[in-house]
Amino acid sequence: MSANPALPLIPLPDAKAGDLARLVDGLDSASLWWLSGYAAGLASQHTTVARAVSTALAKEPVAALRLTVVYGSQTGNARRLAEQFALKAETAGLQVRLLRADAYPTRELKSERLLVVVVSTQGDGEPPDDARGFVDFVLGKRAPELKELKFGVLGLGDSSYPQFCEIGRVLDARLAELGATRLLDRADADVDFDTVAKPWSERALQSVRDQVKSQTPLATVTPLRPAAAAGWSREKPFAADVIANQRITARASDKDIRHIELSLEGSGLAYEPGDALGLWPRNPPALVDAVVALLKLDPNAPVRIDETTQPLRLWLSEQRELTRLSRPLIAQHAALAGSAELNRLLSPDHSAQLQKLIADYQVVDLLRAYPAAWSADELVAALRPLTPRLYSIASSQKVVGEEAHLTVAHVAYDAFGSAHWGAASHYLASQGEAGRVPVFIEHNERFRLPRDASRDVIMIGPGTGVAPFRGFVQDRAASGANGRNWLFFGNPHFRSDFLYQLEWQDALKRGQLARLDLAFSRDQSDKLYVQQRIREQGAELYRWIEDGAHLYVCGDATRMAKDVHAALIEVAVTHGGKSLDDATAYVSQLQQQGRYARDVY
Repeated sequence: MSANPALPLIPLPDAKAGDLARLVDGLDSASLWWLSGYAAGLASQHTTVARAVSTALAKEPVAALRLTVVYGSQTGNARRLAEQFALKAETAGLQVRLLRADAYPTRELKSERLLVVVVSTQGDGEPPDDARGFVDFVLGKRAPELKELKFGVLGLGDSSYPQFCEIGRVLDARLAELGATRLLDRADADVDFDTVAKPWSERALQSVRDQVKSQTPLATVTPLRPAAAAGWSREKPFAADVIANQRITARASDKDIRHIELSLEGSGLAYEPGDALGLWPRNPPALVDAVVALLKLDPNAPVRIDETTQPLRLWLSEQRELTRLSRPLIAQHAALAGSAELNRLLSPDHSAQLQKLIADYQVVDLLRAYPAAWSADELVAALRPLTPRLYSIASSQKVVGEEAHLTVAHVAYDAFGSAHWGAASHYLASQGEAGRVPVFIEHNERFRLPRDASRDVIMIGPGTGVAPFRGFVQDRAASGANGRNWLFFGNPHFRSDFLYQLEWQDALKRGQLARLDLAFSRDQSDKLYVQQRIREQGAELYRWIEDGAHLYVCGDATRMAKDVHAALIEVAVTHGGKSLDDATAYVSQLQQQGRYARDVY
């Protein structure tokens, strides 16, 4: 929640109302729902909180009965799995505490008795932003002995990267090193995480229940949560009408950036600035045809996977990844093709070459370069399930109502003698205004405007990373926020790639933007990027931060986000008079305080 709602006509004394405001400040939605259920349970018993707590304590020590579930999530998958696990544990009669990793009070780790960690790994072995502090603490010298703790770790990652599920692995090893005992073995889930996460969660829940089965639960609390089955979700997406599909880069540009507007009318879907829209894509028909023709398969052949039977074409169009390679697929293809070259790339000492193959090739390229005979059933079983793509929402519902706007880079290029496309971006770019696309809202509690509307906001969003900041500025203007807004934007060329140029210029005139700093990298002989603008404006930037500004970064994680992070540390050294170590700690503290948030991909 971006702000705690006003509490009109509260039947509480001022002191109690203040206590309530302090209690809920900073809690995520899952914690607030649990708290509402707990309060409802107390109300139904007509008892006081003090009496309920003292009675519970008299029955059993809290630490012996409570299960703590901690999650670290960059894209929402780990959060969703943790919430599902916590809900199942509550339904089973367990007392459960669900916390995002950056909200977990690490001083309490030494007194934990039952802990489940669900955490993703980003890129080349990095923790998600919301878990950095938690991971640093557990791996660091301040971590306590944990001989009384029993724990389980579920790691999420992408096996295409060499450091697959690295954060889950190191946390699991470190907790055991500190003396804790595993409830069950760690599981490492790939992009199609449900196949691993579901059975692991079932075993983990049984292990937890075995630990507490001889003890009486503290209380029976019915958690008041949204009825997911009644609304639209990842598993049940809403068919949104496309009401605008406009290219916003010039024809001379090398980039085809689209402004997409979708109607959410009648869906009841609500989002806040910083949230993402999840889209279930469809593979380009030409790509499906190419794969089928290359393997000489019948597109109408029935293929059965688990309990589902449908034509090969439908599997390849709507339910299997064709634009992204994975290591397991390459390994299976190498065996079928009898390819010594592929087997060499799969060896540990050729990981860089394998990563290049994965980055450059799509499935059809692999099939062409290393011919092999696949049956329809084998192919569908080997391909990864198609997964939804997330796009930062580029609008505020305070301004656009029942719509969601997106800023989408259409991926379309020629390689290896044929046309290539990105699944989701091409699917969106190909939609006319009569089109419909399956969507859902992916809430991002880590990327929220400050609750205090008087706080200044610094936004760094080159390329399509500017998308959420369009929503930020719309929202702040509509709500009358009096804090200043400062935007850093960059792209190759001013004339062809200045996304939303007229809107930003109008925002400057109206005072909705206090500052706009631009970096067009190819408009001069020496390339210029946003991180250089950050250094140039370092003195003023540091003043804003010292005065309480919130800092946001959105865009490419592989290079831009790291370069911007390094530039911010440099600003703290140069203009804050700090040592490199102190400046690094200063920037990390901003993250831990929730004043430096990143939405990177």
